Amino acid sequence: MTEKAIETGQKVPLWTRDFILICLANLTIFLGFQMLLPTLPVYVKHLGGDEAMAGLVIGVFTISAVLIRPFVGMALDVYGRKVIYLVGLVIFLLSSLAYNWAPTVAMLLAIRFIHGFGWGAASTAGGTIATDVIPKQRLGEGMGYYGLAATLSMAVAPAAGLYIISNAGFTTLFVISAALGVATFILGSLIHYEKIAGAGQRGALYERSALRPSLVMFFVTTTYGAVVSFIALYGAQRGIVNIGIFFTVYAVVLTLIRPVAGILVDRRGFNVVVIPGIICIGAAMLVLSQAQTLSMFLLAGVIYGVGFGSVQPGMQALAVKNVPPNRRGAANATFFSSFDLGIGIGATLWGIVSKLTDYSQMYLYASIPALVALVVYIILSGREPQSTK
Repeated sequence: MTEKAIETGQKVPLWTRDFILICLANLTIFLGFQMLLPTLPVYVKHLGGDEAMAGLVIGVFTISAVLIRPFVGMALDVYGRKVIYLVGLVIFLLSSLAYNWAPTVAMLLAIRFIHGFGWGAASTAGGTIATDVIPKQRLGEGMGYYGLAATLSMAVAPAAGLYIISNAGFTTLFVISAALGVATFILGSLIHYEKIAGAGQRGALYERSALRPSLVMFFVTTTYGAVVSFIALYGAQRGIVNIGIFFTVYAVVLTLIRPVAGILVDRRGFNVVVIPGIICIGAAMLVLSQAQTLSMFLLAGVIYGVGFGSVQPGMQALAVKNVPPNRRGAANATFFSSFDLGIGIGATLWGIVSKLTDYSQMYLYASIPALVALVVYIILSGREPQSTK
């Protein structure tokens, strides 16, 4: 189908049945994931834990996801995508239900660690399925649309989760999160997935050709660790009550920019999108360092949304662009591991910096990884073809 379309000059179809299914599945699993992010720390306090224990909820989840991703990538290429995807989803939904029976914070953290395994497996497998079903010459555009699921869920799910625990309780929250996992499982089961040529051959845990874009993404996501972990505390310090609007504005801009950035990558190449995107990320950190009013915070959210929405789909497309089909699992695992590591290390690093200085200085210093990402990308981009075609 693809080769024939190329030969005749026809535009290769993107919105196939399998692509629609994997996009819907990505939406439902991200809804179940995102609604737990602001609510599990509250649940920790409900069980008698302190702020440090609440912070570990994110830490142990990230650690387990990072640990499992390389092995998931290898398993995807050896045993196939669909079975690993469905196994990860089962772990995800059972873990969501199991929170109901966590009598102590220690048990909750243990379940959270297992939950990270399920999330790492399912998200890596889902991203690999997406890169398999997207035509190569529309890879940037396709990954932009695929990533919209995470963006849309970010705009809706955290607020929905807080509303649910306020009006229906934690049990209802965990049941709904698990139900979204079931919905994802059903959607994933409906995907008609062809066996990848070369599957069954055991390869390296990491894909070398994906290391360069993954390194760029690592430095980019260290800035995201500063945003997601400390923007609420920074806003409160500035006396801004409704700082949550920052994430809404950020999510809306991401929703608008991702498809456009993906199309530009396919038509004009990576440099046209990625370089301005990284510059925007650094600029957003500088704006945050000087923010005194809500309007300044929202301006930073717009700039950061443009930057992150440009860089992330471009880097993921670059990570898998020249990878053989039987190594796409390892390539996606490499990419997402760098993503998780950047957020986790960034959150820890900026926490230390904020204690030694203040939030304003912390965001000023957070612009440095963006500069490093830009330098790394420019140095390495000369080795990569600048088109997905």
